[in-house]
Amino acid sequence: MRFLELDSPLMQALNKLGDLMWLNVLTLICCIPIVTIGPSLTAMHYIALKIARNEEGYITRDFFKSFRANLRQGIIIGLILIFVLVVLAGDFFIISYSGLEFSSIMRSMLMAIFFFVMFTAMFLFPVLAKFENTVLNTIKNAFIIGIAQLPKTILMMVLFAIPPLLFIYLPQIIPIVFLFGLSVPAWVSAKLYSKFFRKLEDKIAEANPSETTEDEGEKGEDERIFKDELDPGLQDDPHIS
Repeated sequence: MRFLELDSPLMQALNKLGDLMWLNVLTLICCIPIVTIGPSLTAMHYIALKIARNEEGYITRDFFKSFRANLRQGIIIGLILIFVLVVLAGDFFIISYSGLEFSSIMRSMLMAIFFFVMFTAMFLFPVLAKFENTVLNTIKNAFIIGIAQLPKTILMMVLFAIPPLLFIYLPQIIPIVFLFGLSVPAWVSAKLYSKFFRKLEDKIAEANPSETTEDEGEKGEDERIFKDELDPGLQDDPHIS
């Protein structure tokens, strides 16, 4: 009965599945107040990257550690994203029923803007979870990383689009969407960008060796928030991809 042992591939897969299910439940619960959507998604991506790197420990404890650490900026960024999406949706609805002569062109423009907003959002909360920065620089870095990882960014957009489509067109599997609809796309996405983030971490560690060592001593080995602007490194080093 080797497959029933704790270190067997089957049991490890089941443990990972359980972690992702609990992560999804935690994220949904913490998103309920609406204003906390930002820090909730940030904490989800923080844990998803840990799981992708096989560094997971205590899911609940680490989730709320990231939630608290990114509460203020997470709320601000989350509300900005919600506001932009609501405005775009409202404009699209108004234009669709306005009967304007150029409504189709305007709808196409709104769809293009929506695409770029979601394009940036793919790395918005992973970057916030991983790197300490200002709100504006976090948004800018998310867009730059999205471009640097263009094929993977598109794939991430597809991954996060699948659960809503399943929710709409296959209502019989709604319970599965509720249990895994956020965490699984976040985990697969983390596996896609983990290597890229690791290169950025190494680059920052080389540029700030004393600060990085001091932070590791104070915060512990499992802390993964670094202080850096990131933009010069992303723009100057074409080999980071």
